Amino acid sequence: MMIDGDKNMSSMGLVIVGAAGRMGQALVRAVHTMDGVHVDGAVERAGSACLGKDAGELAGVGRIKVEITDDPLAAFAKADGVLDFTTPDASVDFAGYAAQARIVHVIGTTGCEAEHEDKIRMAAHHATIVKSGNMSLGVNLLEILVEQAAKALGPNEFDIEVLEMHHKHKVDAPSGTALLLGEAAARGRNIDLDQNSVRSRDGHTGARPSGAIGFATMRGGSVIGDHSVLLAGTGERITLSHHAEDRSIFARGAVTAARWGNGRKPGLYSMQDVLGLSA
Repeated sequence: MMIDGDKNMSSMGLVIVGAAGRMGQALVRAVHTMDGVHVDGAVERAGSACLGKDAGELAGVGRIKVEITDDPLAAFAKADGVLDFTTPDASVDFAGYAAQARIVHVIGTTGCEAEHEDKIRMAAHHATIVKSGNMSLGVNLLEILVEQAAKALGPNEFDIEVLEMHHKHKVDAPSGTALLLGEAAARGRNIDLDQNSVRSRDGHTGARPSGAIGFATMRGGSVIGDHSVLLAGTGERITLSHHAEDRSIFARGAVTAARWGNGRKPGLYSMQDVLGLSA
C-alpha cells in the first residue's frame, strides 16, 4: 500500500476519471491497496458537487492529498495512465487527451457505438489503450470457453442464449460483457454477431432462427453483474456462468491492465492481451 513519502520513480501515477462515482471510488480504493501504483489525479465533470474534495476521503481510504478537478488535460499531463469507466462520449474525449499526453488509457466503459470505437482506434496510434467490456480475470477466461464451446457445438445441434442481470441504475443493454460473450460465440461459429443476434422478443415471434445468438437482459436491485451463456441442445443444456460479487474485481483488473501497458508501444489492446490469453 502506498503512503505519502513512499512514492518514487518506480510508482505509476494514475488518474481516475469519474472519481466520485461508484466505480471511480472502487478504482481509488484498488489503486490505494495495490503495489507499484498511486493515485496521481482525480477528475469529475464540470459542476460536480465533489469538485475540490479529496479523492481518498470520498472513497473511504483517508486523505491522499489528491483533489477532484474538472480539468483532465492538466491531470493527464503529469500522470502515467488513466482509468476510465465513464460514458462513451467521455471516453472518446479522454482517449484524445491520453494520446496527446502519450500515456496508458484503460477503458472499461460500455455502450460504445461504432463511431466511438473508430475514434478510440484512432487515438491508439499515439496512446497505449487497453479496452474491454469486462476487466475481470474470470470473465476473460469465460470468453475463451464460450468461443470453444460454440465452435465445438454446431448451430444445427445447439442454440446459444446470453443472459445478463445488473443493478437498476445501469443505462446500457445488453451489457458490455454480454456483447463480449456474444462476440466470442460468434467467433466460434465464424459468423457476424450483428447479423445473427436477437436482442428482444415480444408477441408472436415465430420459431427461433437457426444459428441465431439470443440476448436476454434483466435489471433490478443492486446486482453487480451476472452473466450466463446457455447452449441448448435436444435433451441437454450447457450453462457457462460468471457472477460478480464486488466491483473491486473490475477495479483490480483495470489497475493490472494499466501496469501491463506502462512503457508498452501505442496500440489498442484487450484484457486477453494483458492476461496472455490472446491467440
